[in-house]
Amino acid sequence: MKKNIKKCIEIVERDSKVIAKASRAPYFPVVMKSGNGAILEDMDGNKYIDMFSSAAVLNTGHSHPKVIQAIKDQVDNFIHFSTDYMYVEPQVQLAEMLTQITPGKFTKKVCFGLSGSDGNDGVIKLARSYTKRTKIISFIGSYHGSTYGAISLSAISLNMRRKIGPLLPEIYHMPYPNCYRCAFAKKKESCSMECFKYMKMAFENYIPSEEVAAIIMEPIAGDLGFVLPPQKYMTELHNLCKTKGILFIVDEVQQGFGRTGKWFSIEHFGINPDIIIMGKSIASGLPLSAIVAREEIVDALEMPAHLFTVQGNPVCTKAAIATIEVIQQEKLVEHANVLGEYMKNRFNHMKEKYELIGDVRGKGLSIGVELVKDRMTKEKDTQAAIKICYRCWEKGVLLIFLAENILRVQPPLVITEKEVDRALDIIEETIKEYIDGEITDEALEVVKGW
Repeated sequence: MKKNIKKCIEIVERDSKVIAKASRAPYFPVVMKSGNGAILEDMDGNKYIDMFSSAAVLNTGHSHPKVIQAIKDQVDNFIHFSTDYMYVEPQVQLAEMLTQITPGKFTKKVCFGLSGSDGNDGVIKLARSYTKRTKIISFIGSYHGSTYGAISLSAISLNMRRKIGPLLPEIYHMPYPNCYRCAFAKKKESCSMECFKYMKMAFENYIPSEEVAAIIMEPIAGDLGFVLPPQKYMTELHNLCKTKGILFIVDEVQQGFGRTGKWFSIEHFGINPDIIIMGKSIASGLPLSAIVAREEIVDALEMPAHLFTVQGNPVCTKAAIATIEVIQQEKLVEHANVLGEYMKNRFNHMKEKYELIGDVRGKGLSIGVELVKDRMTKEKDTQAAIKICYRCWEKGVLLIFLAENILRVQPPLVITEKEVDRALDIIEETIKEYIDGEITDEALEVVKGW
């Protein structure tokens, strides 16, 4: 199934000569020309339904007119002013809005940055400065970004860590509560929260809890495959943090801003964290991150310990203000919740028909479809993920996979039910073609992914 991608291929070839390999995880030779809503067009005129929102960045879709207008209005006035020394109103306005939409009735303040990665670096500094403790706990399978602090927190790819050590000291990793692939080989009916007991054992034997500044967690582990911890685990973990004087920090970079049918995924668990990190979708594609935390935590760090020359750039903050307004005015949080349930139901119907699908999970428009060779052994079917995503691209649906075998389904929150139905029809057609052996091995040569 060939398509005209001549211009795209030419640009990809030029890219390979001048762009660092470390900054690319190649899936398909798509070079974007334009986009609108959930539809994008490449340089050769091919159109696609976007089912991954540029890695969960474009929650408001491609080129939302209100976001574009906000950007244009700000650019007409000025592009940047040194907010590390003086002030701009859009930054203040956005900070006020963020303190309102984040969970918790306590007084909050905001630190701005450029990406989710520097946000994760920032919370390490905040936690250590506020608690006067040094140790940080993160989770195996977590992805927090690519700056040194974020890589030190992450534990999902050896390639992130090879040849660049030493990484930050005093960071420890615990098993993520992954019930589908339990690290302790337990089933739900026999689970005694061994993963939580492991952390308590660590506190009793080699990590003094009084030296732990913070536990940093993705409430829904995105790059691990949209894994949702049990409510009981989250409640016990949060209680442990309160008992031990440990800050509970959540990374909402991928799952925030309405993506899961709540403003932030931690809200599904009824927990108010001490600190929230956000990025990706906050400014609908412009580079911006934010840390929102209790006032006393933010003010424990002294200037210029988390200061960036273009922090809270007014063009980016105006885009973020418009992003929040669009999500509120168009009721995209509610839309994500309703449409997400519809999509999960359709995937679960596919699961009933195709043994290839081992699990369907997620919240809102953040859904993982796990492909396995055998439902009993749960052996990952990476080849299926590669070939299915490749054929979907050939048919006009942009869908990628992560964690080797999990279809990453994260369309823009503005996607319509009609567009969803068309995309899911193509995905199901492609699953049938894979099962029937109709997809060639060409995909294996092109698609690299994570």
